[in-house]
Amino acid sequence: MSGPLAGVRIVELTSVVLGPWACQILGDLGAEIVKVESPQGDSNRQLGPARNPGMAALYLTCNRNKRSLVLDLKQPAGRQALLRLAAEADVMVHNFRPQAMSRLRLAYDDVIAVNPEIIYCATYGYSAAGPYGDKAAYDDSIQAAAGVAALQQMVEGEPRYLPTVVSDKTTALAVVYAVMAALFHRERTGVGQSIEVPMFENTVSFVMAEHLYGQVFEPAEGAAGYTRLMSAHRRPYKTVDGYIAVLPYMNSHWREFCELAGRPELLADERFANLASRLHNIDATYDEVAKTMAGKTTAEWLEILADSSVPTMVVNSLEDLIDDPHLQATGFWQQLEHPTEGTLRMPGIPVSFSKTPGAIRRHPPRHGEHSAEVLRELGFSDREIAAMEESGATSGADSP
Repeated sequence: MSGPLAGVRIVELTSVVLGPWACQILGDLGAEIVKVESPQGDSNRQLGPARNPGMAALYLTCNRNKRSLVLDLKQPAGRQALLRLAAEADVMVHNFRPQAMSRLRLAYDDVIAVNPEIIYCATYGYSAAGPYGDKAAYDDSIQAAAGVAALQQMVEGEPRYLPTVVSDKTTALAVVYAVMAALFHRERTGVGQSIEVPMFENTVSFVMAEHLYGQVFEPAEGAAGYTRLMSAHRRPYKTVDGYIAVLPYMNSHWREFCELAGRPELLADERFANLASRLHNIDATYDEVAKTMAGKTTAEWLEILADSSVPTMVVNSLEDLIDDPHLQATGFWQQLEHPTEGTLRMPGIPVSFSKTPGAIRRHPPRHGEHSAEVLRELGFSDREIAAMEESGATSGADSP
């Protein structure tokens, strides 16, 4: 086993993206993950292209380095199996709302009765302490609630969601750092604890890091919203034959850009004299750069700015990323041979460790692929497992 979290055992009761992606990252870093699924399975098993039922693309990208155990937690046998699993675990991660876990009698107090040292991480839409605590939530509703959609309205004239599940994924990263911090604390003190990671609060924190802006002060020194990012002109620049991303941001960048682009007159313009003045005149700044970029091809600009310190990059499509020369050179894209799904392409592990590198050790499991295996490890006999299968408290992987 490899990775800095090798030896850490995690019970995952999550579906869709937030929880599965968070636990996949923990698994990439070496943790042993048992994904506990309902008899219906993770809903993402049905979303996207698929070669076999229950193994769709959106499931495959968030569930490697795990084993799948099917348990019906509404049945006493399923609940008891879950508690036996939790008794031997370091961490339990779930994305049920608090009321649901209370009804299942799997809230924090129920779990610490069998394992007082466990790290119990709950991640859902809104903090249980507030009036939104019992609301259902998905990425779209959180983008709306947390101001992400309104940012698009401020720029484009109508509210829009970002075409990526930004609330799910940023909250997933918060789950990862919260779990690792709690594990570090327990390593020092021997004390476990309960963690709550709500999507709404996490996304507001993410958005307002730069957009609190003038509202940082009390009384306020201006409106919320970082001026540079709110300009409708902030976008890749059009060239003769395409688009390019260029950001002459710092004063040194601006001087270098103006000289290389043949626009020395901009250096004498007081509107662009320094970073603060360019921010104050951000629309004019973007407009002058746009006029400049429109006069040459993308390839010409890449050559002109190649050796400069000005941040410059091509505008990749999603398909371009598959063959991106940098990602190819760093080995980012990995191929995995799946026993039923064939060859799969997967993103690699984007962080590296000189002593304890992570690894892709397990393929994304079929629904219930490891049910019998895990239950046997917990001490269940074959007769008990058969009885659980007959009652529907568990099930194994269906043949593809």
